[in-house]
Amino acid sequence: MSWLINSSIGRKFIMALSGLTLVLFLLFHMSMNLVSIISIDAYEQICEFLGTNWYAVAGTVALAGLFLIHICYAIVLTLRNRKARGNDQYASSNLSDVPWSSKNMFVLGLAILVFLLVHLYDFWFKMMFAELFHMHDIVVLPEQVGNHMLVVFANPIKVALYLIGIVAIWFHLSHGIWSMCQSSGLNGRTWLPRLKCVANIVSTIVCIGFAIVPLYFFAKSLLCTSCM
Repeated sequence: MSWLINSSIGRKFIMALSGLTLVLFLLFHMSMNLVSIISIDAYEQICEFLGTNWYAVAGTVALAGLFLIHICYAIVLTLRNRKARGNDQYASSNLSDVPWSSKNMFVLGLAILVFLLVHLYDFWFKMMFAELFHMHDIVVLPEQVGNHMLVVFANPIKVALYLIGIVAIWFHLSHGIWSMCQSSGLNGRTWLPRLKCVANIVSTIVCIGFAIVPLYFFAKSLLCTSCM
């Protein structure tokens, strides 16, 4: 199993596997978030079902571990690639053939990391973390999640930060999904254009699904303010 750590192919395979798991989580998280638009009561019941139960905590720890693995391997691969290329970064007879997202995956990853930290502070820290450690002064209970989302997304600056993060996720996913498949052996002139098309579709669905939620609650907060 040492080839997974010591070889370039092994490291790319781990990146692909961890990336696939994170994409599946994004699809689940997006679907769960969209419930808040259909029925806030149903969404709060989902939050209560997850809560601080052992399976939710175990899933969070496993997800954090996958994310750290993905980041660490991304850093290792980026540094090794830059060292191998030297001054000839993305040397090509036609530089326009290299997608912008492909040249900036590491920067996009950093932007997503910043967005994730903001998101974790707004929700996970004030919900699961605060409940686990009995931080009663800041904890947001499941039955309070709807009001909390209104408060968070009533701030236009916060909404703008979320939308910027979601755009970064789109660029990262649109390249990462087909690259992940390529690293797993699905490549070639026939498959590559199809994989890129699928990657764009999946990325667009995920990002629209995520963007709808802050925009919906921002609009709802404006309506609530105007009715007061």
